Amino acid sequence: MKKHNFYAGPSILPQYTIKNTAEAVLNFAGTGLSLMEVSHRSKEFVAVMDEAQALVKELLDVPAGYHVLFLGGGASSQFFMLPYNLLQNKAAYLNTGTWAAKAIKEAKLVGEVVEVASSKDSNYNYIPKGYEVPADADYFHITTNNTIFGTQIKEDLDLGVRLVADMSSDIFSRPVDVSKYDVIYGGAQKNLAPSGVAFVIVREDALGKVERTLPSMVDYRTHIDKGSMFNTPPCVPVYAALQTLKWLKEKGGLAAMEKINIEKAAVLYDEIDRNKMFVPTVPNEADRSLMNVCFVMSDEYKELEKDFFTFATERGMVGIKGHRSVGGFRASTYNAMPKESIQALADAMKEFEAKL
Repeated sequence: MKKHNFYAGPSILPQYTIKNTAEAVLNFAGTGLSLMEVSHRSKEFVAVMDEAQALVKELLDVPAGYHVLFLGGGASSQFFMLPYNLLQNKAAYLNTGTWAAKAIKEAKLVGEVVEVASSKDSNYNYIPKGYEVPADADYFHITTNNTIFGTQIKEDLDLGVRLVADMSSDIFSRPVDVSKYDVIYGGAQKNLAPSGVAFVIVREDALGKVERTLPSMVDYRTHIDKGSMFNTPPCVPVYAALQTLKWLKEKGGLAAMEKINIEKAAVLYDEIDRNKMFVPTVPNEADRSLMNVCFVMSDEYKELEKDFFTFATERGMVGIKGHRSVGGFRASTYNAMPKESIQALADAMKEFEAKL
């Protein structure tokens, strides 16, 4: 039976990435050695890092004056690295979910933080609107896609303050105007590579403006100077990221991916809206994520939640259980998710409804 992988992260990867990485684990670049046992300073792996950084710049059309880093520690490490590098006076944050709240908590250890708006009052089921960002903020931090709650900011905001964005779960799903951001960062394990590496895209002239002394590992300039090789990088995830970047280029780039992702998400949202048994957790269509589709059973059929989970699992659906903060179901529809799998879930929902 075919498995349809809806896990939120670590999550589905392109078969291209899995196959090529598996081959490199056995024999990397014709060296006769495993990718897991070669020096990160070997010419073969340096070429991997260089190409991965170049492809990020190409796919996102990164302007001059920015650097691309691949660092260990995941996005959670960026929650404190970022304010250490950029927060001198105060920073503004938008609270749209668990990960945004964690980023706020870490930034408060460094300096003054203004929470400009929050959707916590409604269990984060919408993106706040109509807020003001202090003009004197060093930066404004947003989490573009909220995997747990199924909301997404689908535009590059223009609020008169430099942006910083955690794009862990929607990077490379759409074109981005990188010039509006000082930093874009994220963990790779949702839309790029296996867990273990974070990507950071940082504007060079945003750095070096804080007065504090930075530990070497925390200072972005350390990693820029050494090409992400100051310490040993997570070699296997970086190699896998390169394969995904190549795959994205072959698929036609980010404009093509955005079109596909809109079409894929529509299949599932249309069925949720049509089917009397299910309700989307995000009522405003404009706020609904294209990457994480969250839904619950309608009140009338609440007692059938476990039955549907079993029903869908028997038909090959994997990882559709909703996060405990929301309940119900979550279907993660990242770039690598084929439309056929999304249609299979929608068909299972139709079939389950027809049983009544």
